[in-house]
Amino acid sequence: MSIEDLSTIAERYRRFADEEAAGRSPLYETLARGIAGDEAVLRFVLSLPEAKRQPNLLLAAVRHLFGPPETMAALRTILLENAEAVRSVMLFRATQTNEPGRCAALLPIFARLPEPLALIEIGAAAGLCLLPDRYGYDYGAVTLRPEADYGAYPIFPCQLGETVPIPGSLPQIVWRAGLDLHPLDPSDPADAEWLETLVWPGQEARLARIRVALAVAASARPRIVAGDLLGDALPALVCEVPCGATTVVFHNATLAYVAGPDARRAFAERVASLCSTWISYEAPGVFPEIACTAPRPPKPGAFLLSLNGDPVAWADPHGASLDWIEGDDAMHEGRGWRRPG
Repeated sequence: MSIEDLSTIAERYRRFADEEAAGRSPLYETLARGIAGDEAVLRFVLSLPEAKRQPNLLLAAVRHLFGPPETMAALRTILLENAEAVRSVMLFRATQTNEPGRCAALLPIFARLPEPLALIEIGAAAGLCLLPDRYGYDYGAVTLRPEADYGAYPIFPCQLGETVPIPGSLPQIVWRAGLDLHPLDPSDPADAEWLETLVWPGQEARLARIRVALAVAASARPRIVAGDLLGDALPALVCEVPCGATTVVFHNATLAYVAGPDARRAFAERVASLCSTWISYEAPGVFPEIACTAPRPPKPGAFLLSLNGDPVAWADPHGASLDWIEGDDAMHEGRGWRRPG
């Protein structure tokens, strides 16, 4: 364990405070900045496996066990006195946020694909993002609602840029399935509680919407298969898609947890060999070879939406806003994944 290692972790938490928590959760912004300057807490984070050092996972684990710490001093005391309990939760759980509000940013892309659609989500967790046709959407000038009577549903607000094509209706989805290393059950109280804990303090409206979405998913019970994105499960799911449906493989804030660019590239090339429609909704650093072809994001911390390796839009990480990329032709040409180099 070196000073350089601690500096790397500190920078990760400062970046989380600056680019993700700022303007969204004042408490998480304050705590993340405090962690970045606290050597004892940084050493605890560094003692965890690389995949378990995310700010959101640490903060959620503490809240799950002890409620939200109100100050950095309280967080430090909790960690130093209960390190093994927090470690146990972090090793068992993952940041399977499964934010259904991202469907609001995905919908303009779904709406421009040939229907009917067959959705396969990578990193589906409890399957909340597999149900975009069961939710409502408030785009300001236009509000979309499910035509069928499925019962109560959340309405996700999304601020659109001037050039975003507003969908005229919800997509027709005839088949759906998800893939996850550790699927969650939306009807299981422990899994539902964990997903709720992953919502940041100060985001009460978002939490209320997720609770309704969990109820929708518990009723709809979308199929989630346990498996690795580079294993045999994905090709098997593609083979199950009904004839005549457009196969759409998509993922939201998932590929960041796949170790290394080579594995991500292998996944992208694999999806291209399995179907004609791949939608990525990730931080720009996940596929830098795609992000380098896009204009600068309009807001710090924006995620990049791409279709078949071509940039389409910049979106809020939780789907609260969407800005179309001017001159985009990815929706029309279907060029497929471009192998860099």
